Amino acid sequence: MTQTKRLLFSFLFLALCAAMHAKTRPNILWIFTDDHAYQAIGAYGGRLQSIDLTPNLDSIAEQGMRFDRCYVGNSICAPARATLLTGKYSHKNGKLDNYDSFDHGQQQFQKLLKANGYETAMIGKIHLHGKMQGFDYWEVLPGQGRYHNPIFITEEGKTTYEGHSTDIVTDRALNWLKNNRDANKPFMAMVHFKAPHRNWEPADRFKAKFRSMTFPEPDTLHDTYEGRGASAVGQQMTILKHMHGRDLKFKELPEREQALNRATSGAERASLKYQMYMQDYMACIAGVDENVGRLLDYLQESGLEDNTIVMYSSDQGFYLGEHGWYDKRFMYEESFRTPLIAKWPGVIPAGSVNTDLVQNIDFAETFLDLADTEIPADMQGKSLLPLLKGQTPDDWRDALYYHYYEYPGEHRVRRHEGVVTERYKLIRFYGYDVPNMEEFELYDLERDPQEMRSEYSNPEYADLVAKLKVKLQDLRDQYEVVDIPQVKPTYGEPGSKMK
Repeated sequence: MTQTKRLLFSFLFLALCAAMHAKTRPNILWIFTDDHAYQAIGAYGGRLQSIDLTPNLDSIAEQGMRFDRCYVGNSICAPARATLLTGKYSHKNGKLDNYDSFDHGQQQFQKLLKANGYETAMIGKIHLHGKMQGFDYWEVLPGQGRYHNPIFITEEGKTTYEGHSTDIVTDRALNWLKNNRDANKPFMAMVHFKAPHRNWEPADRFKAKFRSMTFPEPDTLHDTYEGRGASAVGQQMTILKHMHGRDLKFKELPEREQALNRATSGAERASLKYQMYMQDYMACIAGVDENVGRLLDYLQESGLEDNTIVMYSSDQGFYLGEHGWYDKRFMYEESFRTPLIAKWPGVIPAGSVNTDLVQNIDFAETFLDLADTEIPADMQGKSLLPLLKGQTPDDWRDALYYHYYEYPGEHRVRRHEGVVTERYKLIRFYGYDVPNMEEFELYDLERDPQEMRSEYSNPEYADLVAKLKVKLQDLRDQYEVVDIPQVKPTYGEPGSKMK
């Protein structure tokens, strides 16, 4: 064989190997929502399960895996998205709150995937100002984006589409999947919905149905916060006191305001406002689920289903009346915990449930591992691939770290950090507006899953508190947490909006 023929044979062999490698590496369809509470997904059970609201999302869990202990590192929108892209906590990626800028030039998983032969796309809400990097194609909502007739930004400029944002995001994602991607490469498609973010504006086709529905109340809707510290009392995110007429659509539905005016007690008003809130929130969820079905149908019809892993999550959890609240931010369970479900035919065992402690710092590493791409040493999470296959590594973590920074800010949730283990949760509130600059809470999640009473001052838990404080410091050291000064407002009350 001549040298020329040998070189030609070698080239063809390497090209064939690369092609076979591309075929075996899965496509990744990542579907992401904003403020979708895990308790609003049927597969998670709970008081809303009987409504049968999310058949398409439930099908992902039925055909794959439901994660029951997936958490976030900072329960607020933009920082959660920065963590999604970087695999790092807020103090490492620089996005502490919704107001900080984000350095797009830093290492992000999609840049590594693209360099390793994946076709990458980001479509929908990212909430990180600036030009996206590392995506072959991106089409995103500016900032929070609009529910109706949304504007999208691309490399070429801005385009406005008529319709509801949940439908339009799906339309644009399907357009890319069908017409714009390189079919010779595996793809990583990130499809991010605005819904069900406040102010919960559903598509018209869902309004009538949901506004005639009544939803079960959580046991803690009328919580008085006894047994908790000053931080739980001092927040400004109660349905009763802080959910206003714009949230409840008084202009469109004056009968809602009239009903509230007839209420004779605070408890009655809270219950009425809860129903109005849930009617709009759940109608937004119905739109998401319907559009998830459109994406799943395309994978099946196109023959892509067998070699595509579908993953669904949200940027954090959300309060659906628990403790009388809406919104997120706290390390209490409903906002700290986020949904995560995934299916991958032939790989993820159907109907499986994972109860390991996982966190959104793990997502970027998982995408890289799925794509057979080296995970950088400075990423702070772990790949979930072994867990997806039903195998928990012997050295899997036994605790998670959390840190919330946006104070002063909307809803007046104080800065806090904490550690959670399989059974216990220790939270440290701190800053100029906290009694003695520091306040601790301890919850025994086995005895008190609704987190109604802190056991921090209970002498029976003294030894445990000491151990958890050591664990908290160990995690701070492990993740190289640095203390970031808290700025006291120069005017107005703590928690007021800064100019």
